[in-house]
Amino acid sequence: MRATHQIDAGALSVSYADLGPTDGPAVFLLHGFPYDIQAYAEVAPLLVKAGCRVVVPYLRGFGSTKFKYAQTPRSGEQAALGADLLALMDALKIERAVLAGYDWGGRAACVVAALWPERSQGLVSVNSYNIQNIALAMQPEPPEREHLLWYQYYFHNERGRAGLQANRKSLTHLLWQQWSPTWRFTSAEFEQTAPSFENPDFVEVVIHSYRHRYGLIDGDPAYASIEQRLAAQPQICVPTITLDGADDGVNPPKAAQAQAQGFAAQRQHRIVPGAGHNLPQENPQIFADAVLELLHV
Repeated sequence: MRATHQIDAGALSVSYADLGPTDGPAVFLLHGFPYDIQAYAEVAPLLVKAGCRVVVPYLRGFGSTKFKYAQTPRSGEQAALGADLLALMDALKIERAVLAGYDWGGRAACVVAALWPERSQGLVSVNSYNIQNIALAMQPEPPEREHLLWYQYYFHNERGRAGLQANRKSLTHLLWQQWSPTWRFTSAEFEQTAPSFENPDFVEVVIHSYRHRYGLIDGDPAYASIEQRLAAQPQICVPTITLDGADDGVNPPKAAQAQAQGFAAQRQHRIVPGAGHNLPQENPQIFADAVLELLHV
């Protein structure tokens, strides 16, 4: 998949793919860290075949998406990701769409669905309610969960920043392996995505993201009001399908009822056998089917 469009949207000049009929029902597909729009290379054609307009942007810090101004803080906080998505919808004059994503992209989708539900026809979210509860971020989880988050703690210090700067490809390749242990991705598949990590803002955005979510660093004042609203853990009131990869190596699946908090509308939860963290690339059909199901709710 190639991003063939560039548009000013909020703080960014966003690089994105725009596929399918412009008058079709709109779908936004949002990638995570450390991935890019290639995660949807097989999902997007399935949706286009069904008549959808499919928009797949590079998130801030990835690919050819750029900050418009040098003085803009290179924030990776959840409020910024949500604001970016809303600004892109506005720039494209898309009033309402199905929002679908995982990891950082799933968080952006959850933020918009929670705070601006009139803009979301439905939500597909991997790992369920993906809005961070920063006030509780320092409460430890069981050791078997904690050790999976080693990279986050690594990024909390300057050794981690230097490590990411010096070893972008080898570090992200390792995360792909650990997070999707049953996905036999090829070197060619990884190399299709790896150039996205050469974005000049990649390291700063990533480091800020993993420090801000633990309350270790301030956010961009431009998004303070959004972060304040997110601190209340707003409920998501749009039709939702949540997915978990059964073999997710960083966020193992939980029972549906354990993740129900945060959803006030119709929600279905599914565990996908044989898939890890990068679910749309590992099982594109199931991801596409979830999106299409919401288009017919």
